[in-house]
Amino acid sequence: MDAPVPQNFDMILKGGTVVDHSGESARNIGVEAGKIAEIGDLLHASAGETIDATGLHILPGVIDTQVHFREPGGTHKEDLETGSRAAALGGVTAVFEMPNTDPSTTSAAALADKMARAKGRMHCDFAFWVGGTAENWRDIPELERLPGAAGIKVFMGSSTGSLLVADDAGVAAILGQTRRRAAFHSEDEFRLNERKALRVPDDPSSHPVWRDETVVLRSTERLLRIAREKRALIHVLHVSCDEEMDLLAAHKDIASVEVTPHHLTLDGRDYARLGTKLQMNPPIRDARHRERLWYGVAQGIADILGSDHAPHTLEEKARPYPQSPSGMPGVQTLVPVMLDHVNKGRLSVMRLVDMTSAGPARLFGIAGKGRVVVGYDADFTIVDMKRRETIENRWIASRCGWTPYDGMEVLGWPVGTIIRGKRVMWEGELTTPGQGRPVRFLTK
Repeated sequence: MDAPVPQNFDMILKGGTVVDHSGESARNIGVEAGKIAEIGDLLHASAGETIDATGLHILPGVIDTQVHFREPGGTHKEDLETGSRAAALGGVTAVFEMPNTDPSTTSAAALADKMARAKGRMHCDFAFWVGGTAENWRDIPELERLPGAAGIKVFMGSSTGSLLVADDAGVAAILGQTRRRAAFHSEDEFRLNERKALRVPDDPSSHPVWRDETVVLRSTERLLRIAREKRALIHVLHVSCDEEMDLLAAHKDIASVEVTPHHLTLDGRDYARLGTKLQMNPPIRDARHRERLWYGVAQGIADILGSDHAPHTLEEKARPYPQSPSGMPGVQTLVPVMLDHVNKGRLSVMRLVDMTSAGPARLFGIAGKGRVVVGYDADFTIVDMKRRETIENRWIASRCGWTPYDGMEVLGWPVGTIIRGKRVMWEGELTTPGQGRPVRFLTK
C-alpha cells in the first residue's frame, strides 16, 4: 500500500478545539494562501508555521459590525490604526466602522478617503457604513454597492455627529432606495427634544429618564411600519429595553437585532460607580431591561453582538452631565466580556460564535468569512476558556485609554488573532504591521 503523500501548508493550527456551525470538536486546520485549505487530523502534513493550540478553542474570526474609530475629525480620541489595534488585541478580525466622522461618510469620495486611510494602517479587515441622509438618498443604490461599503446607516435620533433623519418622509425616501439591509440608530428625535428638561445637571443617572423606553419604542414602531411599506430589510442597532425586544420579536422577517456587551453586562446601578463613563445612546437602563435582552439572546430574537465602540477622552467624559458626550470604548473587551458570560452559563460558545461571526456574515452578505469552512478566509479568534484575567485600563489600546470594565475579573480570554492566515496577535502582542483589507460582500 502506498504511503500517504505528505501535504504542505503555510500554517497548521493543531491540538485545538474548533467551534463552528457543526459543533465543538478537536480538529487540525491547514491554511494555504490565506484560506482554509483542509480540516482534519493532518497527520502527515507539514507547514511553514505550526501553532500549537492545545487547550485552546479556535473560533471563526469575530466580526464587530458597529465601531466608531473617529477618523477623520476626532483623531485625538481614536483613529483607524489605534482602533483596529484594540480590535486585534481583543480577538476581533474584522470591523464595520460607522459614518459619523467629520466629515461624515455620505458620499463616494468620503468612502474612498476612508478606504485610502485604512490601507497599510488597519490591523484587522474592515468595511465602512455609509450615512443615509435627506440629501444623498437618491445616490443610495450606487453608494451601498461601492467596494468596502457595509451598507447604509441612518440616525433617527441625534447622537454623536451631525447625521440625523428624524422624520418619516426622510426614512421612507432612504428605504425606498436600499436593497441591502440598512442599519438604524432608532431613537425618536421629537420625544428627545420634548424631554430635554428632564436631564438633571451633574446627574448622569437621569440620562435614561430623558432617553426613556418610549423614545426607542416609538422610533422602532415607526421604522418597522415604513420598512414594511417599502419592503425593505432593516437592522436595529443596540436594542436596549424590554418592550423594544418584544416588538422586534414580531417582525423578524424584516428586522434583525443587535445587542451590545454593555447593555448585557451593566445596569442602572452602575451610574453611582461610573458616572458619565456609563453614558451611552441609547442608555444603560435598569436590570429589568438587561434581563429581557438576555431573554432575546436565549430566544434567538437577538441576531448579533456589536460593541458600539465609541471612545471619548477621559477629559471629555469628565465634563458635567449633560455636557458630557455619550459613548464608551468596547471593541477590545467584547470577546473577554462575552466569554465570561459563556462561562457563567448565560449563552453557549456556539451561540456566541453565531452572534459574532456566522450571524454577521449571514445578515450582511459577507463573502468568505464567518465560518470554519474550506475555501473561506483563514480568520480565527483563538481563546483560552479557562484563563482568568482582570481587565484593566492599561491593557486598552484605544487612544482614549480607559474602559468601563476596569477592575472586572473575567474567565475566558483571547490569546490569538489570525487574519487571512497571518498571526496578527499572540499572547497580547501584535506580531505583524497593519495589513487589513476591505471585507468583500455578496452584493446584488
